[in-house]
Amino acid sequence: MKHADVAVVGAGIVGLACALSAARRGHSVVLFERGTRAEGASIRNFGMVWPVGQAPGKVHERALRSREVWLEVAPQAGIWCESVGSLHLAYHADEWAVLQEFDGFAGDLGYDVDLVDAAAVASRSGAVRAEGLLGGMWSPTELCVDPREAIARLPLWLAEEHGVTLRFATHVREIDDHHVETASERWRADRIMICSGADFHTLFPEIYADSGLTRCKLQMMRTRPQPGSWRLGPHLAGGLTLRHYAAFEPCQSLLALRQRVSEQTPEFDRWGIHVMASQTGIGEITIGDSHEYGDDIIPFDRREIDDLILHYLRGFLVAPDLEILERWHGVYAKHPQAADFVADVSPGVKIVNGVGGAGMTTSFGLAEEVLDNWA
Repeated sequence: MKHADVAVVGAGIVGLACALSAARRGHSVVLFERGTRAEGASIRNFGMVWPVGQAPGKVHERALRSREVWLEVAPQAGIWCESVGSLHLAYHADEWAVLQEFDGFAGDLGYDVDLVDAAAVASRSGAVRAEGLLGGMWSPTELCVDPREAIARLPLWLAEEHGVTLRFATHVREIDDHHVETASERWRADRIMICSGADFHTLFPEIYADSGLTRCKLQMMRTRPQPGSWRLGPHLAGGLTLRHYAAFEPCQSLLALRQRVSEQTPEFDRWGIHVMASQTGIGEITIGDSHEYGDDIIPFDRREIDDLILHYLRGFLVAPDLEILERWHGVYAKHPQAADFVADVSPGVKIVNGVGGAGMTTSFGLAEEVLDNWA
């Protein structure tokens, strides 16, 4: 029988963060992944590290800590990571009102933001459509990685740099009394961390059934690399995004924005659409996204959702080439009232899950918290 101090099940961003945090504490770590590579939501996202959108207090601080870890780890692991910042854009008076209100108290809550006029927006990004722009909000804290590259390289770096034992293409079929059993091996671990994302059925389905977690499906797209080394600059977020992130929930002016969207464009509410854009290191623009919740999510993508996203995108983004080369959907685990789901299964076994769409943003900080608090 093999032994490790810590066993981690799942090599998405949450599992990788747990493996890193454990290894940095000097623990021996084994990392299990049933696929030959991670294929879930961790590679199907914008690659945005997005502190500005996180709820004030603990979750925002967690995001800022995760940002620090990305900046430490990425160059060591050979991962492209750029500090691009972000711009929230306002083309309607109610959007501008939300940004003004948020700017009024953001500093007291630890956010580093500046309200900027249309000219200042243009100076930060030549990709923003000038017609009708009232202004924007600049934040310097956001990073960009290519999730496909990052999630592929991190396990290799963990093995090389920290001695993490990798067990890819290895299905964990049972966990019992500090033991992890696969088809070919049995491991004993002092601590076991289950980071299985949207898979609620394989391990401890009874706990997931009572967890409050639900699945969320999102649709996204990517363009070809932009010609002439054209760069987007900061991450860009349209006004719909103000409806989505917890950071803006305290804004009383958000009610008017939500009411307008509901009355004038109910299809955005129906499909949970808000529109953002990021750019990879080789120049592709990543575009999204939508949100469909529940257990009856269909596996087929809806063309109408992509069309709505692209139509809205063209209202604020001007780029040389917006031809779509890739379309996909992802499914992640989301708790409707919490930013994470951490549960004790048995002595020495925890589920770490439920980071929703903020996996790239919060996982490193969450993993550190879990291990710090694990008696």
